[in-house]
Amino acid sequence: MPDLVLTSTRNERVQAVRRLHRRSARLAERRFVVEGPQAVREALDSLLELFTTDPAHPLAVEAARRGVLVTHVDEPVLAALGETVNPQGLVGIAPLLDVDLTAALAGRPRLVAVLHGVADPGNAGTVIRTADAAGAGAVLLTGEAVDPHNGKCVRASAGSLWHLPVVDGTPVEVAFARLRAAGLQVLATSGSGEDDLDDLQDDGSLRPPTAWVLGSEAHGLPPEVLALADRRVRVPLHGRAESLNVATAAAVCLYASARAHRMPQVGP
Repeated sequence: MPDLVLTSTRNERVQAVRRLHRRSARLAERRFVVEGPQAVREALDSLLELFTTDPAHPLAVEAARRGVLVTHVDEPVLAALGETVNPQGLVGIAPLLDVDLTAALAGRPRLVAVLHGVADPGNAGTVIRTADAAGAGAVLLTGEAVDPHNGKCVRASAGSLWHLPVVDGTPVEVAFARLRAAGLQVLATSGSGEDDLDDLQDDGSLRPPTAWVLGSEAHGLPPEVLALADRRVRVPLHGRAESLNVATAAAVCLYASARAHRMPQVGP
């Protein structure tokens, strides 16, 4: 464990980490920033380096034992390295979690979430977390969607970014074709969809393997994407709210499918 404490926010290593807050730098260097104990713990197997205000922290000790470069820094430097007000003593660097669509669908998952054009990193991270909790086998980001390695997205995923494949950058037409080839029906969410989610639950339409497609916070799914789906589904609104947040809609739909997949088959 190093004895010297890094105290300059102008240090080149500090500036190199700060550059990774930009998507272009993350893509160019194939690395991203992980903040806080939970993310560092998840990334430990592949961690490239770690900055900490507490070299005796168990995660810092374990990282050093594994041969990770661990640097002792003061609080101002740690604050400069991270994007949060309080990174909780740990900021690490990890390689991008690159997963291609073929690998993500190789196990023929029964439940997949597709985020098309979802730009808010907090919402995207929350959907990744929800998909993980619901037992989904993958999350796909299509269209002008947020970078899943965005710091806010990583934090909102609460570790789930490491638990299931997250595929970024596949054209939506290709994604839908590959999902169908893997045996999934493609259901798109729309406030004006012709199918009601409750009806699909009641008639057994959610029992087959399903990919749920959700659109941007402001505009939902564009008409050309809705037209590509097998069905367009609306989540029933029983009160006066006009719509649901995309992460909330994802939770409702994913858990509806997860429940249907656990129901015993009826019939001969």
